Amino acid sequence: MSTSGGFYRMLGLVVLAAFFGPASVFADNSPRPDVPREHPRLFGTRAELQSLAGARPEAYARMATVARRGDADDHSLMMSMALVAAIEDDALLGRRCQQLAMKFVDGPIRKGHVPFGADLALCAVAYDLCHPWWDEEDKQKLYDYVNRTVDANVDSETHVFHNGWYGYKNWGIGLACYATYHTNPRAPKILAALEQDYRSRAAPALELAGAGGGWAEGYYVHYWLYEWLLFCEAARRCSSNDWMAAAPQFYRQRAIAGMFEMYPGISQYGSRRPAPMGDGGGRRFGGDRDKALAARRILVDRFRDDPEHQAVHAFNERTPRSSVGNYAYKDFLWRDSTIQSGDLSRFRLSHISPGPGYVYARSSWDDDATWFFFKCGDRYTAHQHLDVGHFLIYKHAELAGDGGHYDAFGSTHDVNYHLRSIAHNTILVHDPRETWPAIRGGRVTGNDGGQHHDWPHHNGAVSDPQQWFQGREQYDIAQLLAFEDHGHFLYVAGDATRAYSPEKLDYFTRQIVFLRPDTFIVFDRVKAKDAAMKKTWLLQAMEVPSGEAPELVITNGPGRLFVQTLLPPDATTQLYSGDELYSYGNRHYPPSRDTGPAPKCRIEVSPSKPSQTDFFLHVLTATDADTDAVPRAVVADSPLETIVTVGAVRVALAKDRVAARMAVDGRWTVLGEHPDG
Repeated sequence: MSTSGGFYRMLGLVVLAAFFGPASVFADNSPRPDVPREHPRLFGTRAELQSLAGARPEAYARMATVARRGDADDHSLMMSMALVAAIEDDALLGRRCQQLAMKFVDGPIRKGHVPFGADLALCAVAYDLCHPWWDEEDKQKLYDYVNRTVDANVDSETHVFHNGWYGYKNWGIGLACYATYHTNPRAPKILAALEQDYRSRAAPALELAGAGGGWAEGYYVHYWLYEWLLFCEAARRCSSNDWMAAAPQFYRQRAIAGMFEMYPGISQYGSRRPAPMGDGGGRRFGGDRDKALAARRILVDRFRDDPEHQAVHAFNERTPRSSVGNYAYKDFLWRDSTIQSGDLSRFRLSHISPGPGYVYARSSWDDDATWFFFKCGDRYTAHQHLDVGHFLIYKHAELAGDGGHYDAFGSTHDVNYHLRSIAHNTILVHDPRETWPAIRGGRVTGNDGGQHHDWPHHNGAVSDPQQWFQGREQYDIAQLLAFEDHGHFLYVAGDATRAYSPEKLDYFTRQIVFLRPDTFIVFDRVKAKDAAMKKTWLLQAMEVPSGEAPELVITNGPGRLFVQTLLPPDATTQLYSGDELYSYGNRHYPPSRDTGPAPKCRIEVSPSKPSQTDFFLHVLTATDADTDAVPRAVVADSPLETIVTVGAVRVALAKDRVAARMAVDGRWTVLGEHPDG
């Protein structure tokens, strides 16, 4: 199977006129008759909001405290004030909220890569819910502010694979249009142009890079998705227009993927931490955790009759309050305890998102579960890393992590370490002649031996699906070959060959068997163009390991990972930590700031003798930190296959293709076989 899926590769995507171009903005579009004229309307009528306050008194009381205390951030404060003012018909609170909106209206027009959409959204909410307290002069100022902001940002945030389209720009434009629909003459036309762009470019992008609910951009989905879903819900309330229906492969699976993206366990302030994927990473506590929860709640409500979403609801209810007190309004609007809860303990333990090429798996739905993530997908946007084949392992704490720090976009550390293959759990093949062009506008001086970067735009991004298909030969760089969950074990396989320069690599395929509850067999086939090109297997250890190769032990707080290197025979293992961690090739690339807990050691495993083809076999076992030992794996290697035995389990892995078979108590199961691997 392809990371994009055969259906998506066959799409005949036709992209319409550029967003907000003259033909779109000034097209003759009649207003939608189904948008109510009464206010409030974005989140329901006043009567509906009052009923909600009666049904959710605890969340409402907390929200009212935030509104009247008045010391929260603009977003939390204005959302809370507007809702309470509308529900209680509180003129004083309503005027205060309206005056906060006028700070944006009377201020400079913001444009470019800044969240001007958030400004528009807050003004829209203040206008809609505090409508009785706006005089005519301020209303006209608001309409002018909305229209001028739209005009100033015709060319801003147009890439639909990037968070800015959804979170920086269009949720605010959309809310402003629905809020002022019948009074701002341009609102219907602007909204029509937005919808045209969404349906012709953005929705196909969500289907292509987001099939299965994951998102190729990675961690940034937790920054923008909530705001965009808030707009989608407001649009559904204001009209019969269901924006989610345009991309069912993304929206119908997003809450499930989002649930799998949370590390097991409840951490700071009752929150769950999303796993790092690409830029961002959320290593320190932040409001993105509450946005992820609120986004899942919106989707669960949207698909409330679906048993899988009812299981997500059960998961959500384990963290019933937003962890940031100022976000009480999110609990008020989106936590619906009347939704039927599914039996989470019986829910499947793995999920695949073929669009971005993600596989997620757990040992159970308990908070002490072993957790696993594997990435083998295509290239779409700037926030992705050169990390095809990368995996993560978590047990009580991060064990195999994601290296480096996102200290700044395009910094020396970012382009030479943080986003490069050397900072991930994948393979290096070193060609001393290889060079990299500028990445993210940053100067590349390091040859890490990793995956190449040869995209026309220095960010490695495409603007929309049409451009992706036009340059597919460059962007279609990986393929998930297998995904089989047999209950007591999971088998995944991926081909990462095209992620590397064809001048140095014939193939790199990775197969992983997750023996539940805690053991991973990782088998890699790597063939270089030249035997002299050194191959290196990487593991980013959250702490400096103890023990001696070929058996190392990584202990991070309450979790522990046992690492057994079985192939290559007589492998050379090197550990880089401290001042050496961010160094390679006699160059040093330290981060300019600490963004939170990151791997403290890079483990590099290489063959002791040069060979054109090498096989890497590792057995990784996640345990509690007080576990002293795990069963030693035994390997039987032959020219045709490698057989590894772990306890009562035997796994045979073919050497000439991507194929495997597994035996428990002598009974063999044939796993995915791919002759073209």
